[in-house]
Amino acid sequence: MYESFFELRERPFDLTPNPRFLLLTGRHREALSNLHYGVTRQKGLTLLLGEAGTGKTTLIRAALQQWELSGHRIAYLNNPTLTRAEFVESVATALDLGGDAGASKVRFLSALTDLVMQRHGQGLVTGLLIDEAQCLSDELLEEVRLLANIETPSEKVFPVVLAGQPELAARLNEPGLRQLKQRVALRCRLDALDVREVAAYISGRIRLAGGVSRALFTREAVMAIHEYSGGIPRVINVICDNVLLSAFATSQSPAPRALVEEVCRDFDITRPQAAASGEAASALAEPVPAPVLQDAARPAVDAPAAEAVTHAAEPANQPVPAAGHAGGGRSLFGHFTARRRFSFSDWRG
Repeated sequence: MYESFFELRERPFDLTPNPRFLLLTGRHREALSNLHYGVTRQKGLTLLLGEAGTGKTTLIRAALQQWELSGHRIAYLNNPTLTRAEFVESVATALDLGGDAGASKVRFLSALTDLVMQRHGQGLVTGLLIDEAQCLSDELLEEVRLLANIETPSEKVFPVVLAGQPELAARLNEPGLRQLKQRVALRCRLDALDVREVAAYISGRIRLAGGVSRALFTREAVMAIHEYSGGIPRVINVICDNVLLSAFATSQSPAPRALVEEVCRDFDITRPQAAASGEAASALAEPVPAPVLQDAARPAVDAPAAEAVTHAAEPANQPVPAAGHAGGGRSLFGHFTARRRFSFSDWRG
């Protein structure tokens, strides 16, 4: 609705977990590296934790895209509130094990083991990734533990990733789940964004949508978005989308802080922790290295200093050579060609 008013090609703050808009902070890079290492090196069980709205699903979808390009096959479950029979059927369907496998656990385990071993012999990974894993019953967590035990005499061959909210970690501390906890080989966590990362997140999404950051939000508005959202990307999207809608309705460009506060009142969004405005302003003014806003098929590399950032338009996505394949043999989240990076100069006076 407001795209033409702000000269945007698309809406930059939709709530769908689109990996094109993945913001790669240092913690996101670490999490991606852990996911990649845990799956491709078949380390058994990897744990990804983060509060609701911190971007776990977006990160997961970016990783799944890259694994698919490399020929790996990861069964993805994002609604794990299932019975044991439904869980078996879901995994069997995701890995195309056939209808008979989904109807019988014995046939399921036989077909799964055959597939895993066959693909392992070809140098390809077969695994399982469960989002919203804090919703798994104890019964299904035990099933996950047993699936992660598929192995040869020398190595695990069925990597499992559990992604969920912090209460998943608390559940693993329960005595009945100690065997599962002991099998966690890698563990990573996504946290809320700080004010500079919020600025980069907003700026980057606007730029990918074809807009100019200064034309959409004032610096004071960005600081208010950080204060009210607590640095949670999903809440940032809700605020920004509705602020832009209100700005369009009232013909305000760029949107001021007052409009952010009005939207937050309407949505009953309160400051989770009041940030000092002076500190936020100074953080936005610091010339620090910027996080990277990841483009769809482009894995992360170390960002140069903000002064070296270029805002030139980038060509359309190019195919990414798979890890270990001909055409580069580069690490999946290793060194690739130029991609968009964003500094915080958009709101510096």
